[in-house]
Amino acid sequence: MGKIEWAMWANEQALASGLILLTGGIVGVAGQFRGWQFAAYAVAAGVFVCLLEYPRSKRSKGTSVARTGQYCFTVCVKAFGPLTRNYYIRAFLHAAISVPGGFMLATVLGCVCLGIASLIYLAAAIRGEHWEPILPHKETRKPVAESIKNPPQNPPPRPPPEMRRKRVDDLEGAAYDNPISVTANE
Repeated sequence: MGKIEWAMWANEQALASGLILLTGGIVGVAGQFRGWQFAAYAVAAGVFVCLLEYPRSKRSKGTSVARTGQYCFTVCVKAFGPLTRNYYIRAFLHAAISVPGGFMLATVLGCVCLGIASLIYLAAAIRGEHWEPILPHKETRKPVAESIKNPPQNPPPRPPPEMRRKRVDDLEGAAYDNPISVTANE
């Protein structure tokens, strides 16, 4: 069975929790709830978490798919070097960011989700994973094979090439020798 890449799960969890924290903060500030200052903090924290978590990391298998428009965020996150590349730092950063969200009902769900993302990042760090940027690369085109240039002439199912009957045009002017008629003449 394959190895689980915990950072991939942590990234999705943290991005979703950043959006939840942002939404709860907006509700708390707009409603002028008691302790709305915590909601204002949650808005800022949610935006920060979303910006940090939007660029996906390259998978160890190499089957990474970048998010739409992730390149500019990738450059920003990559610029901070080991601070954003190390998952131990991300785990403790998310745990610290989530604490003030627990003091207000509108932001508790985002706080809990970010705490879970922090635990998943800690599991990824313990297993030795780290953030690797997905950078665009120039695609090299392979030459088109002869079989693609000349599509098949007969419909499926097609027998293997060695079992196909030869066309008279392909025999270079040689006549077809019927083995039955040759043995009957002898």
